Amino acid sequence: MASEDSTGSSVSGRLRSGDLLHAALAVALLLGVWSVGGLEVTTGKVSSVEAMNGSTVLLPCTYSSCIGIRKLYFSWHYNDNGTMIKLCEAEIPMEGVEPRVNVYHERVEFVGSSKSNNISILLWNITFEDQGEYICFARNPKEKNRNHSAVFTLIVVDQMKEVDNTLTVIIVSVLGGVIGLVIIVMVIKALVVHFLRKDDEKNKECLVSSGNDNTENGLSGAKADNKGTPKA
Repeated sequence: MASEDSTGSSVSGRLRSGDLLHAALAVALLLGVWSVGGLEVTTGKVSSVEAMNGSTVLLPCTYSSCIGIRKLYFSWHYNDNGTMIKLCEAEIPMEGVEPRVNVYHERVEFVGSSKSNNISILLWNITFEDQGEYICFARNPKEKNRNHSAVFTLIVVDQMKEVDNTLTVIIVSVLGGVIGLVIIVMVIKALVVHFLRKDDEKNKECLVSSGNDNTENGLSGAKADNKGTPKA
């Protein structure tokens, strides 16, 4: 009886461990799917920009979610030495519906559209005080309030740096010189081949004409010999 009890307990223990393993795998898969299809915001391939003092600059930001959105909340903040200053905020009720944006900065303009998942803003007449980090934040209640943010850095300069094209000019000049040299060599080669062919044709014509002359001379000499032979 003791052996039967121990066998039963071991079997039930294995079953429980198997159930726990299956449950853990299911949770992991669900979390993986949720994380893959979760809300994400991005400022694009470039996370910073240099702009001249007094110009207008675009602060880009887009969002994406594989399972869609509902009452998506987004906002823009400026990091002023650790103090987060809110620039604007809004809520997108559903996909394709344009939000009513609350703007808290006189030089900020919302230029995005929910139809293209765009929540970008314009910053007008920038100054050196506007330099720093701008945070684009979004939260999606449809994904249990999953949130995500992206940072875009603005660098304000007095004048744009001139791009040094010296290396590019040198490379283009060298390539142009090489291509030109190749073309010249090919032209010279074609001319030489052309003249050599002409010389060969002339030589062949001379040989043919001289052969014909020799044949005619031989025939005429033979006729003269036959005529000059006395009869017996």
